Amino acid sequence: MAIPLFIKLGLWQYQKAEMKQSLQIQQDQYAHTAAVTLPSQVDDPASWRYRRVRLTGIYDAAHQILIDNQVHEDRVGFHVLTPMVTEAKTLVLVNRGWVAGATDHKVLPQVEVPAGQQTVFGQVWLPASKFYSLESPAQLAKTSSWTPVWQNLDMKRYASLMDKPVMPVVIRLDPEAPGGYVRDWPKPAERIATHIGYAYQWFGFAVATLCIYLYVSFRRKTA
Repeated sequence: MAIPLFIKLGLWQYQKAEMKQSLQIQQDQYAHTAAVTLPSQVDDPASWRYRRVRLTGIYDAAHQILIDNQVHEDRVGFHVLTPMVTEAKTLVLVNRGWVAGATDHKVLPQVEVPAGQQTVFGQVWLPASKFYSLESPAQLAKTSSWTPVWQNLDMKRYASLMDKPVMPVVIRLDPEAPGGYVRDWPKPAERIATHIGYAYQWFGFAVATLCIYLYVSFRRKTA
């Protein structure tokens, strides 16, 4: 029972590495392409992953959120996500980068929001649909009042709180674009070596278990 389990876990880690390598290739393909206008409706978000886009609209500062527990150079802070109201009256979340948190975590950073019509350039990112949260669904359902700090980017929850349609993608602001903060966006391939290491570790457990089984099964019994 242990040997198939270890092999399955090793293959799972190896497949995660392959998936991230595929995403890295996709990101690299779009890295230096010209930005295209993001349409007013995105029916297939996966087809827009990592594409460079431009977006024109007005930032909605009242519904900006800070994603907590984001680390940059060993410092804990927040990702600043500001919704932009487009000409089609839809909302698109723009990740404007990372800001440091205060020593007292209850003190929120002062984040400025550019006023007036803006044209931003960035790369499409698809937020995870599954994530770990300390808050239960029942607790989240009871949260009717607006809160500026979120533990995770829950797109369904965010859309339920808005009075305008929310597009299912996030724009990661280009590093050189104005109106943002620290934008050292992670690459999909950053943890590939870790996944490969875990895969070899699980395969090693399978081989070690097989060797132990053979040794115990065939060793000469003493009288």
